[in-house]
Amino acid sequence: MSDQKPRSQWLVFAIASGGCAALNGVFAKLTTTAMTSSWASTIASGFGLSPDNSFIDVLVRASMFGLNLLFNLIMWTLFTRALTLATSTTRVSILNTSANFLLTAVLSLLIFSETLPPLWFVGAALLVGGSVIIGAREEQGKGG
Repeated sequence: MSDQKPRSQWLVFAIASGGCAALNGVFAKLTTTAMTSSWASTIASGFGLSPDNSFIDVLVRASMFGLNLLFNLIMWTLFTRALTLATSTTRVSILNTSANFLLTAVLSLLIFSETLPPLWFVGAALLVGGSVIIGAREEQGKGG
């Protein structure tokens, strides 16, 4: 039982790193989007300042950029840990990419009200499918 837990820990790290990669992208977009200016105006008004207060706008954008960098750092830390624990680097990459794509789609819809065209899902499926095929070939190479 204790052998099973360390063997599967890489799964959690790989999926979490993909999630952090998606959040990294969200915060990168929030650094430059007009939505952030709207949030900054609301915050400024909440403090009794002018809604056009550029200091608050810069502060909110800098915070988004800081979160972008933070989630990038966390993503690489988790990804590296997953690579260290896993027996297959390809499997780690497949899970990381899959989690990143799926969470990116959900967050794009929830935060930015973006809808993705069906072709995006076809492309994502092809990317994940190709990764799975490469992973299967890697496993056959180890066995044979």
